[in-house]
Amino acid sequence: MIVVTGATGQLGRLVVDGLLERVPADRVVAAVRTPGKAADLAARGVKVKEADYERPETLKRAFAPGDTVLLISGDAVGRRLGQHRAVVDAARAAGVARVVYTSVLHADTTPLALAVDHRGTEEHIRASGIPFTFLRNGFYTEVYAVSVLQGVEHGAILGAAGDGRVASASRADYAAAAVAVLTREEDGDRVYELSGDTSWSLPELAAEVSAASGRPVVYRDLSHADFHQALIDAGLPEPVATMYADIDLDIVQGALSPTPGELRALIGRPTTPLRESVAAILKEA
Repeated sequence: MIVVTGATGQLGRLVVDGLLERVPADRVVAAVRTPGKAADLAARGVKVKEADYERPETLKRAFAPGDTVLLISGDAVGRRLGQHRAVVDAARAAGVARVVYTSVLHADTTPLALAVDHRGTEEHIRASGIPFTFLRNGFYTEVYAVSVLQGVEHGAILGAAGDGRVASASRADYAAAAVAVLTREEDGDRVYELSGDTSWSLPELAAEVSAASGRPVVYRDLSHADFHQALIDAGLPEPVATMYADIDLDIVQGALSPTPGELRALIGRPTTPLRESVAAILKEA
C-alpha cells in the first residue's frame, strides 16, 4: 500500500490525485487527522485512516508491514520535529518498507532557519533503519501568492532580498515528483535536490505580476529591519515575521537559487514557469 500522510492538505491532495492516475485506488491510503475531510477521497475508493501527528495511538493504526509511506512535513514550526519523529517511530514499529519525506533543499547544509526541523527529521529517519527517500523541495512558487495579490492591490511587492534569486517550482511539480517516486522501485536510500528549472528575482516577480494583471507593480527593496517591521504591521506574529525576513537574507546569499535539474528529470517535463504560476494565482484569487 502507498500511504500518504496529510492527504487532505494542499500538497497531499495533489499527490493522491496523481497516484490515482497510476495505481488502483485500493492501493492508496489517505492518512489524515480528520477522516471526515477525506470523504471525497473515500468515495473514489481510497482507504482513509486517522493519523494525527500529535496522537501516536492513531499513527500505530495507520501503517502496516510493507507499506510505502509519504511523510508530508507538518506546518507547525517548532513542534513538527516531535510530530515527525512520532510518525517515523510508528512506521518503524509497523515494519513499513520505505519512508519518503518532503524535506527542504540542501537540508544538511542550508542556512535556512526553517531547515532545522527538516534536518532533525532526516537524522531520525536515518537512525530508524527504514529505507528512505528524501525529497528536498525548494520553494513553492505559491509561497508568494500573498505578495502577488498585494502587489496588484498596492502596486508594490516588498522584500529585503535585493537581486537574490529563487528557483521555485509549483506545488503541482513537487507533487508530481512524489508520485514518481512512490510508484517506482527505489534501490537503497535516495536523496533528491528539487527546484525549478530557472531562478528569478523579486524585481522579476513584480514584472510578471504587472504583465499578468495589466497594472503597474514594482519591487521595493527594504532593509531587513524595515521589512521585518512591515511584516509585523501586516499582522504576522513576530516569530513568523522574523522567519520570513531572515529568508530574504538567505535568498541574497543564494540559498534558494540552485537549479540542479533533478525535479525536471523526476517528473519528465519542464517545471512550471513563473509566468504560468503567477497567472494561476491571479485566476484563483
